[in-house]
Amino acid sequence: MPPERESGRERIPAGATATTRTRPRLDQPRPPRRRFLPEWDPEAFGRLSERIARFLGTGRFIVWMTVVIIAWVLWNVFAPRELRFDNYPFIFLTLMLSLQASYAAPLILLAQNRQDDRDRVNLEQDRKQNERSIADTEYLTREIAALRIGLGEVATRDWIRSELQDLVKELEGRQDGHHERAVFPAERSRGRDVDDR
Repeated sequence: MPPERESGRERIPAGATATTRTRPRLDQPRPPRRRFLPEWDPEAFGRLSERIARFLGTGRFIVWMTVVIIAWVLWNVFAPRELRFDNYPFIFLTLMLSLQASYAAPLILLAQNRQDDRDRVNLEQDRKQNERSIADTEYLTREIAALRIGLGEVATRDWIRSELQDLVKELEGRQDGHHERAVFPAERSRGRDVDDR
């Protein structure tokens, strides 16, 4: 008896009592769950935090922050009493600076964590590249050593030149000896063979 299909779930008999229970289908995606919290893209949030952290680390931010604090203090000291919103102890200014610092610190830490992750990946890639470079260098070193060994057995230009010079001297010596006495070359070669032994 084939299993029954109901709304994306199979009813499969289980055990001796042949009761049925529902199992999720593995060939179909699950229906989306309801989410009560808002969702956000972690990469977009990370990029935003890096941009904010980069801005917080610039001289422009320090200048703007200084201008805002000076304007705040001057306004609350010299403005008419009805228009002042933060009198002398500047408690509201302290609160705003604390709020800004409490948001800036986690954003900077998040940006540093992302930079650490990028650095870790770059270091791993550099390490692999160095390993490949070392392997290539070792291979080339072995190849150059094999070529040197092979070239040791090959006649070089200087060796051929010295051999040719020796042959030329020998031929000149033969010509000089040939002019001194009229000896047939066959007799001369016989004598040379005896000397060579």
